[in-house]
Parts: sequence; structure tokens; C-alpha cells
Amino acid sequence: MSSPKRRIETDVMKMLMSDYEVTLVNDNMYATLSCLRQEFYVRFKGPEETPFAGGHWKIHVELPDQYPYKSPSIGFVNRIFHPNIDELSGSVCLDVINQTWSPMYDMINIFEVFLPQLLRYPNPSDPLNGEAAAMLMREPKSYEAKVKEYVSKYASKEAVDEAGEDTESEDELSSAGSYESGGEEPAGTMDDV
Repeated sequence: MSSPKRRIETDVMKMLMSDYEVTLVNDNMYATLSCLRQEFYVRFKGPEETPFAGGHWKIHVELPDQYPYKSPSIGFVNRIFHPNIDELSGSVCLDVINQTWSPMYDMINIFEVFLPQLLRYPNPSDPLNGEAAAMLMREPKSYEAKVKEYVSKYASKEAVDEAGEDTESEDELSSAGSYESGGEEPAGTMDDV
């Protein structure tokens, strides 16, 4: 069994070598990887054939000291309209991260499977955004139109580049509180953008 430090280093390196654009919070990679707690941003694109297609989001990721035995904290930095994502904080309500996380999962699973599935198949019965959930259930066409409006307004390539720069520096974001896994809380927290 590998140590949490080794696993953090491995998963971060997999992300850095993937097709995803990854930005470490600490630019000194050696210093960053030598710390147990790892924090970075990933540029994530909305899945094709969904109202989120064409959107780009900056996702804040923080791996706890106990990773992979404890789930990562993730949150959307720029705004998104989705029943299971808090519009202002970016917190994500996703079972596989909150309650059913397993050390068998890694960061690539989150970006290639879990987040795309969340955007494709929202769960309005377990919302963090009540307005989005109600709209999805009662007026699906209006919901889709609002998602597309948010994509064009907040999820352009330019918006991702600017996300998080208006309100706080990355150092201040890294000191923001995060939810513990295992409860009903969201998987990660982000401050209002």
C-alpha cells in the first residue's frame, strides 16, 4: 500500500500530464509536491450534446493530507447554473465525492467521468441550487436556456482566465474552509466570484 504523499504526487503528475490544463497554486512544483496538501486548478470543458457544451470552467481542487482515503475538495470558480452546484460558492453536491469516495478513484476519474456525468444527468431531488432544480423539474426548456445564458456569460475562455482574479488572490482562496467528506455537505467550497 502506498503512502498518501506518494499517491498525491502520482495523481497530481497524472493530471499535469493529461490533456487538461492544470495550474498549481504554488508555482514551485518540487515544493508543492513535497507538501502533503496539494492545491491546484483545472480547466474543465462542458460535455458535448448538453446545454453546458462550449463552456469552460476553472475548477479548484484541494487534496487533503489523507488523500486518497479522504475525498478531494472541488469547486467551480466561475459561475454555473446547475441543481447540484451552488451558484455562488461553486460547491458541488456529488455522492461519489461526498459519501461513496473510494481510494480506487483518482483525479482523472473526477474530470473524465464524475463531473461530465453530473452535468449530463443533474439530480434535482438533491439540490444545492433550488432555483435550478425547480426550473429543471417544472420548465426544462427554460432551464436549458438559462444554462446556455450562464455558459455564454460566465464560462467563456476569457471568463475562465479571469475567474477568481476579481475578488481574491489564489493564496486567499487556498485558506478558504472546506467541507469534510462523509456527510451531507458539498465536496468543496469556493468564494463568490
